[in-house]
Amino acid sequence: MSVSVVILAAGLGTRMKSNLAKVLHRAGGACLLEHVIRSARTIAEAGRITAVIGHQADAVRQEVSPSGVQFQVQTEQKGTGHALRVCAGLPGLDQGRVVVLYGDCPLLSPATLQRLIAAHEAGGQSATVITTNLDNPTGYGRILRDADGNVRAIVEEKAATAEEKRVSEINSGIYCFEAADLWPHLARVEPNPASGEIYLTDLVELLRASGKATVPLVIEDPSEILGINTRVELAEVDRLFRNRKVRELMLSGVTIERPETVTIDHGVEIGQDTIIGSFAQLLGSTKIASQCTIGAMSILENAQIGEGCSVFPYSSIQDSTLGAGAHVGPYARLRMGAVVEEGAHVGNFVELKKTRLGAASKSMHLAYLGDSTIGSKVNIGAGTITCNYDGQKKSPTLIGDGAFVGSNSTLVAPVEIGPGSYVAAGSVITKAVPEDALGIGRGRQENKEGWAKARREKKKG
Repeated sequence: MSVSVVILAAGLGTRMKSNLAKVLHRAGGACLLEHVIRSARTIAEAGRITAVIGHQADAVRQEVSPSGVQFQVQTEQKGTGHALRVCAGLPGLDQGRVVVLYGDCPLLSPATLQRLIAAHEAGGQSATVITTNLDNPTGYGRILRDADGNVRAIVEEKAATAEEKRVSEINSGIYCFEAADLWPHLARVEPNPASGEIYLTDLVELLRASGKATVPLVIEDPSEILGINTRVELAEVDRLFRNRKVRELMLSGVTIERPETVTIDHGVEIGQDTIIGSFAQLLGSTKIASQCTIGAMSILENAQIGEGCSVFPYSSIQDSTLGAGAHVGPYARLRMGAVVEEGAHVGNFVELKKTRLGAASKSMHLAYLGDSTIGSKVNIGAGTITCNYDGQKKSPTLIGDGAFVGSNSTLVAPVEIGPGSYVAAGSVITKAVPEDALGIGRGRQENKEGWAKARREKKKG
């Protein structure tokens, strides 16, 4: 039988004290809603997942639309029951099973969702709700069971009696419903007299009154249903995500020095026998092949690192690629599509921007190489700069295979340095240097004999 998922993600999140919608806050390298969608994709196709959005709906839609989910707007936030009710009549939700999730509960695992579906199918009940037991359940709705162990009611903390408050089993708010039972009963839920809101928890008693059972599914790990309401809780969820990721990588054969210090996003991939130094940050869609070394304090974001590469400490690589066996750093910066080909070396205080450094080429010290295409086996001397911007537009620099650019050279783009040519140290190059030529662009040296001695004597006098 088909499964559809509705993710409630329209709330204001006032306790976050933020101008940003709560579900757009990030933990573990992705926004909260993205994590929920990823788990939901394990039980339903993207086209059968609906996110109910409201507060900052356009921003939420833009952030997660690449996932392919559908959207339904809740223009007024009138409770969880109302949020689900706005989905009534949507194609596909009137049959099969409907799972209700929350956009601010990102730790719910795919395995638990699959358990939920299996338990619901096996029991034949109208609804299944995920629950857990807490040593201190204060603040949570309590699960009240009947003699058969089914849920007879869910009572909120503020409405609970002293005896009910002693119940340790709490409501997650995560349900699997039979669509045929859900929608007619949901339509009958009345607004709460005090708040005027429609609560999904009231649906359980209506189903029971119609002879429809709601069965609890108890999970052992309460963190899975942890909802986020404050920055403190957000930080805790981020920590849990990152601990999971680090453990997963180490078990797959990655060495992580001082794992408690690193920051690794959920989408990062790392090959076997790679070593990650302390305080490294591996972000976004970074992919690192096997037998690499990533030095301490390095930051890699959306980087593609080939096999056997070395990234030395304090280097920054963003949206860039290293070929197999490349060396970068320490204190190097690569950005905006830079490519370091196989066996090439980028040294300390060298920056590459929109630049391709060819195989076995080297730029070892204190250089800026922007908008450049550099061939293989090229040597770029210390202090070299490509002047790629004239105040209005960017222009390219082309350096052919086997060229040698001397230290402290300034290459004024657009300019081409031919294959096998030399650029003399300290040159300002404004014209093309032909293949195998020597380019010199500097003033002729003149020595004035005795000048320094005369100056000293004049100063004494």
